[in-house]
Parts: sequence; C-alpha cells; structure tokens
Amino acid sequence: MPAANGTAGAAGPTRYDVLVLGEVLVEVHADTTLRAAADGTGARLSYSGDALNAAAAAAAAGARTALLAVVGEDELSVPLLRRAAELGVDVTHVRRSPRPNGAYLLGSDTEGDREFVYWRTHSAGSTLSPAHVESWRSLLTGAKALITSGITGALSPGSRDAVLAAARTVHGAGGHVSYDPNFRSRLTSRAEARELLARIAPLTGLLKTSCPADALALVDTADPPTAATRYRALGARTVAVTAGADRLLLDDGDRTRYLPVPVNPAPVDATGAGDCFTGTTTARLALGDRLEDAVAYGMAAASLSVSGRGGTGHVPAFTATTSLAAAHRTTHGEAGPA
Repeated sequence: MPAANGTAGAAGPTRYDVLVLGEVLVEVHADTTLRAAADGTGARLSYSGDALNAAAAAAAAGARTALLAVVGEDELSVPLLRRAAELGVDVTHVRRSPRPNGAYLLGSDTEGDREFVYWRTHSAGSTLSPAHVESWRSLLTGAKALITSGITGALSPGSRDAVLAAARTVHGAGGHVSYDPNFRSRLTSRAEARELLARIAPLTGLLKTSCPADALALVDTADPPTAATRYRALGARTVAVTAGADRLLLDDGDRTRYLPVPVNPAPVDATGAGDCFTGTTTARLALGDRLEDAVAYGMAAASLSVSGRGGTGHVPAFTATTSLAAAHRTTHGEAGPA
C-alpha cells in the first residue's frame, strides 16, 4: 500500500483522470434495522464515506483515481487506507491529523430509506482546509476531473472553503467538476447548503442530485424536471436527478429525458449507489465517453452496487457494468451505450 505522506515522486506529480475530495469513514453495518438493534446485535466493520465510494467506483471504471482527504492517526487508519488501495484508489496524497477518524452506524436496507448514526464531530476529516487544497494544487490543475460533495462542504467552515477552492482550481484549469449536494440536515442548514450550491454550481460539468430529498431542501420542488431546470439556472451544465430506484432524469441543456435504471433482481443494500453512479459516470467522461454512454455505465454500476452491504461492499468490475449496460440497451434502446 502506498504511504499516505502526500509527497510526489522525483519525476513530479502523477496526472490523474479523477481526483475525489472528501471524507472517508469507518462503517459499522448492523445486522438489523437500527430501531430493532438490541444487546448482542451483530455488526460488520468496513470502510466507506461518499468520497471513498465514488473513488472506488471511478477506479473500477478504468480511471486513474486518487483520494484527497484527511484521515486520523488511530489504529483504524491503517486498514482504512489499505482498503482504499485494494479498491484501486491511490492514497499517496492523503494527509494525516491527530484527531480520530469519523465513523457511522447503519442498518440493513434495500430501498435507500436509511437510518444512520454518525460520530464525526471534530473528526480528522473535518480538518480539511484550503491549505490542503493548495498543497494539492499541481494535482488538481493536472487532473481531468474532480468529484466532491455537499457533505464534504458541510463538515466545517474550512472544509466548505476547501471544496470551493478545489472546484475553482480544477474548473480554472479546464477540468471537469462533478458535485453532489447530498443535503444532510444533521450536518448543515438549508441556507448554508444553498449558499454553497449557488457558489459551486457554475463550476460543475455534472451535478448529481436526488429528488425529492435534495430538491425540496435546495430548490423548493419535488418535481424532477423542475429541479433540473432550477439547478441549471444556477449554472450547472448537466444535471442528473435520481427520482426513485428505477429512473433517472438527465438534463444537459439540449434535452431533458427520463432514463430507466437497470434492475437488480436481488438487492441487498442501497448505501453508496448514488456515489457509485457519480464515480462511474465521471470516470467515463474523463476517459472520453459520450455523456449518454457515461450515464448508462453509471446507472448500470449503481444498480450492481446494491448487491453488497455498505458503501464499498460491492464495487462492480467494469466488465460487469458494460455487460449490464449493453443488455439494458437491447431492452430500452437509448438507455445503454452504443
């Protein structure tokens, strides 16, 4: 596993297809719903967080991917970074903080209506700052794409400023920025989330969001086409709106259309499916795919990802993703890649 020391080699910094800026979390996955948890309930330890989920998906989709994050110095940092490296993510540039890693507990779920209990106050991840972004400047200016989120921006004032600084750096260098508002009322207020959205939307090539959850909080609508229009009015170039488990609305400014999502016949847990979509789609855009094809791959990967427990419980190989996307195209025409 690469050392998490943040140093570039003698030949200069590596150029990446995708950089993912955000938080990595220790994940404790209960064997039941949280409200039914009792003394002796079993649990499974793993590693997740929206940044790691998206980075793992981008790497699986063929992109050279690095994680830009701050992790703790506790005993779990070693297996956490080892897991990220096993998933194909470069952790060379991860920074350290003497604070503990954030963690969360979640219960079994297949529909995406999940309950979480988080421990992230004063976490290592919340120390992410513009100074970190400045130290990564050469990586950001050389990258094809950046993925970040509203969750990252809500961790602390410094994290919010880091998200904006990173997005501006990549956008200013001609790169692509993918952003998921991922509104969490326990982390931030609607007003703060809207302010960050308004500032980052004009920098984004892809804004992935949910409806009604994000849309009601951020753009005052439960209607996916209206939500997409309002996000694009804020400056986002392309908007992908997840509208339930079975369809996605895509608005690229030229057309607005619903795309059916490939069905997973045996779902286990929907945690991280949206991150998998964003990571896969961004990777394929960075590698030169058409928007329609990249989105089709993203939907297929997200569908396959719900076969595992937790955010990185099942990261589909790109061969499986392409196979499902092709089969879906046969049935639904435009919904799959050419």
